[in-house]
Amino acid sequence: MDWQVIINGILLGGLYGLAAVGFSLIWGVMNIVDLAQGAYLTLGAYITFWLFKLWGVDPFLTLPVSAIILFSLGFIVESQIIKRVLRYGFVMLLVVTYGLNLLLQNAMLVAWSADYRSVTPSYSGAGISIAGVNIPYIRLALFIAALLLVALLTIFLNKTRIGNAIRATALNRLAANLVGIRTEFIYALTYSLAAALVGMAGSLISMVYTVSPNLGGAFMTKIFVVTVLGGFGSLPGAVLGGLILGITEALTASYIAPGLMNAVSFILLVVILIFRPQGLMGKQFYGA
Repeated sequence: MDWQVIINGILLGGLYGLAAVGFSLIWGVMNIVDLAQGAYLTLGAYITFWLFKLWGVDPFLTLPVSAIILFSLGFIVESQIIKRVLRYGFVMLLVVTYGLNLLLQNAMLVAWSADYRSVTPSYSGAGISIAGVNIPYIRLALFIAALLLVALLTIFLNKTRIGNAIRATALNRLAANLVGIRTEFIYALTYSLAAALVGMAGSLISMVYTVSPNLGGAFMTKIFVVTVLGGFGSLPGAVLGGLILGITEALTASYIAPGLMNAVSFILLVVILIFRPQGLMGKQFYGA
C-alpha cells in the first residue's frame, strides 16, 4: 500500500470535513440545505488572501478575522432574508440560498475579477519525511487546525448553555419555545456559526488551492457529498465523510486517473444513498 497516497488523502479529508461541518449543522438544526455556503467559503479565502497580500498577515492569524466577518454576514442574512422565507418551505429556501450564492459570487467577480490568486507564506514548501512519507508542514497544520475547530464546536454544543439550547431547538422547536428558548435567536446564531466555520475553512483552503470567485462552487459539490456520506446533521459524520472522500479521491488520482476523481465521488454518493440513505453516522438531529 502506498502510504504517501493515504496520508495525502487523510490531510485533504480533514479540510473537506471542516468545510462540511457548517452545512451539516444548519441542516441538523434548521432543516435547510444552504447553497450559499460555497460563497461564504470563497469570502473566507479572499479575506485571508487580501490580509496576507496587503499587510503580510500570517494566513493562520487571519482565521479570527474571517470568523468575525462571516459570522456577522451570516447573522444579517439569516435575520433579514432566511427568517422571512422560512415559512414558505424547503423549496423556497433552496431557491433563495441559491440566488444568494450567485449574488455573492458575482459581487466577488466584479470586485476582484476572475484572476487566480495564491497565498504562499514562506513555509509553504517545507515539510518532514517519516519512513519515506513526505508530509508538508502546511497541510499537516491545516489538518490539525480543522480537527481542533471541529472539537471546539463539539464542546461548545455539548458543554455550554447556548449549545444545549441549539440542541434542544434541533430536537423540537415547539417544545424549545415552550420552555423559554428564543428559537429565532438560536436559528440566527446557528446560521452565523455555520457561516463562520465555512469562512475559516475557506481561509485554510486558500493556502493549498488557488483563490477565485468559483472556488466555493467546486467545493460545494464536495461539501454535499461529505454531508451525505457522514449523515445530515452529524458533526462526527462530517469529519468521517471528509476523510473517506479525501482518501477515495487520493486513491483514484493515483491508481485510476486524476480526471475521474469527481466521478468516483458521485459513485460513492449514489452507493451510500442506496444502501444507507441516512449516512454512516446520520441521526434525526446532530445531538442525539
